[in-house]
Amino acid sequence: MPARPRTDLPPALRDHMVAIHARAREYGLDFFEVVFEVLDFDTMNRIAAFGGFPVRYPHWRWGMEYEKLRKRDAYGMGRIYEMVINNDPSYAYLQESNSVTDQKLVMAHVYGHSDFFKCNAWFGATNRKMMDEMANHATRVRRHIERQGADAVERFIDLCLSVEHLIDPHSMYLRREPARSARDAEPPDRNGADRYPAKPYMEPFINPREELARQRERRAAQAEARKGRFPAEPARDVLRFLLRHAPLEPWQADVLSIIRDEAYYFAPQAMTKIMNEGWATYWHSKLMTSHFLDASEVVDYAEQHSGVLAMAPGGFNPYKIGVELFKDIEHRWDTGRHGPEWERLESIGAKKRFDDGSMKGREKIFEVRRIYNDVNFIDEFLTEEFAEAHRLFVARPDRATGQPRIATRDFTQIKQTLLHRLSNMGQPIIYVVDGNYLNRGELYLAHQWNGLDIEIATAVEVLRNLRRLWGRPVRLQARIDDEERLFTCDDPDEQPSQEPINADSPPPANTLEP
Repeated sequence: MPARPRTDLPPALRDHMVAIHARAREYGLDFFEVVFEVLDFDTMNRIAAFGGFPVRYPHWRWGMEYEKLRKRDAYGMGRIYEMVINNDPSYAYLQESNSVTDQKLVMAHVYGHSDFFKCNAWFGATNRKMMDEMANHATRVRRHIERQGADAVERFIDLCLSVEHLIDPHSMYLRREPARSARDAEPPDRNGADRYPAKPYMEPFINPREELARQRERRAAQAEARKGRFPAEPARDVLRFLLRHAPLEPWQADVLSIIRDEAYYFAPQAMTKIMNEGWATYWHSKLMTSHFLDASEVVDYAEQHSGVLAMAPGGFNPYKIGVELFKDIEHRWDTGRHGPEWERLESIGAKKRFDDGSMKGREKIFEVRRIYNDVNFIDEFLTEEFAEAHRLFVARPDRATGQPRIATRDFTQIKQTLLHRLSNMGQPIIYVVDGNYLNRGELYLAHQWNGLDIEIATAVEVLRNLRRLWGRPVRLQARIDDEERLFTCDDPDEQPSQEPINADSPPPANTLEP
């Protein structure tokens, strides 16, 4: 028997929560226990400024975020309806000024989020006791402040926050090893050549001596080149590399490890924003319209729900795209509009009439919720028919007015643009390729282009902060407007230089494939 939900809410909300909890379970949602708390708007803004946690380490950015949220509320520019934390149990906050209709919608929405946190594979490696861990981080930072001084610690946190995105978000789910040269190849022989399984009479044809000799020579050259390489292979987790090799004091290494741990905790939320919000929106819509909406509440609910799904021209709303894609998947798998039989249909009329009555939609969306992230969700399920039905397009600012204008409605470019923006959480992919460039202890970084150009102003500031962390000059090889350029920061208080990369530029010890 699943545990009964905690009922430490006002009586007006308690019964609604118990009923929504039970109905969500009937639909198959599998969530952590959810602890609801009702907060006034000021407390809500304070917790929201901390990223949803009641305690965080001291830093000026929390105060800045609080002021922004407080003024937004004060001037009627928006308000927070709910927050829910990926934790076991999940903690969710309701704003006391919300109507009962809004609170029911929010509770249904929260159960969808908690189900996603618990069941989606990309959250499987996250810390489920992060509420306690955040308090521990705050205690450790306060201890450093007492010993090192508030200004020194705060300045160092500023440095760390500027590079917090330089992690490897996939490292939690896989082990990075050199790829085999062939899927079915046998292990290399003692001389370093790949041998394929073959009968004796086929050996000269399957494993020719010349090819084996060439492989041995190549691997010997690679082994020689790897001697003294630092790191041995390009390292994507830049923060981990800094923790291991940068000349940091113990307190600085502890602070950087805190920033890195929190970056990895929040990474799956950035990797599944569209799916997570779409899933929660799907379930609050299903639960409210099918079970918990009184006739007198229809107008208020419709107003709030339409506000959630509103998408300005040229903008992007993950709630809207996420829920519509889940509904589209459910409809397609209910009617069999996928697979070879569907793809063979050519006429529009035949496609509109097609329905094999398979009714596998609900099963499919639960499967999608379990194993996908935003990139493969969009890549696999965003169809040309969906893009046409929802009038998707690529927008770019008009040079004269700065207003967004339609650049193209081509489906391939729409999908490609979305995937580029979602890849690596919208951040450029940066590797450490040499920690001892030119044998001078300099740090050489390389940008692996994934459809996103580096913003020069941001790159310059990050380079200066990396120079402060590393203690020696830092270089970044980056692609800017289809041109490879080398940024060099010798002095953190001066503007980094940049120059085109040409044949005369000394290469780093490692190489990075595009």
